[in-house]
Amino acid sequence: MQTIEQEMSFFKTLFKLLKNQFGPESEFILHDWSRGYDHSVAAIENGHITGSKIGGRGSNPGLEVIRGTVTDDMKCNCVTKTRDGKVILSSSMYIRDDDGKALGALCINTDISKKLEIKEYLDNCIPDELNKKEHSKEFSVTNVSDLLLCLLDEGIKKIGKPVSEMTREDKTEVLRFLDDKGALLINKSGTKICQTLEISKYTLYNYLEDIREHKKSVM
Repeated sequence: MQTIEQEMSFFKTLFKLLKNQFGPESEFILHDWSRGYDHSVAAIENGHITGSKIGGRGSNPGLEVIRGTVTDDMKCNCVTKTRDGKVILSSSMYIRDDDGKALGALCINTDISKKLEIKEYLDNCIPDELNKKEHSKEFSVTNVSDLLLCLLDEGIKKIGKPVSEMTREDKTEVLRFLDDKGALLINKSGTKICQTLEISKYTLYNYLEDIREHKKSVM
């Protein structure tokens, strides 16, 4: 490509495609710097987003590209604010000729104001506890057998490795979690725990004794 004007038909067709795909909240602008920086807008769809028009001026980053101080092919996800209060997410792809000279830019500006309002609304609706990394979990189950399975799964997830790779200390931690949650109060829980952790009942009771003795010593 030697000039943007040579490919104008292609860019206009591309913009109509993008407009139909992404809808009225995204603006698509083609800058042709050969027209002069203050009049570089050569094609546009959804100009209501920023108020840009054919013959309008380019954006500030374009000056750096023309000057040669910026040599990147694109600049993505820049957040700006319009005079009427819209929050805009912008990305630009710089167009160069076969010799690498900057000819212009293809810019996408998306109005994310409504999305931010929805985010703020949802943030205010969600309890602070759910935003913390650690928070209490309640399991919705219909019987105690399922509750035991859920507690076992949670205890194993906390260790972060399969049972077959667990050390004595790892399995002790799982049992400590289960004991704290009251899982051992569930009828016949010992058998299921032994099967899952691949330990004998003798080992289970030894681990539990150590866990409970340790609790007494630190109280």
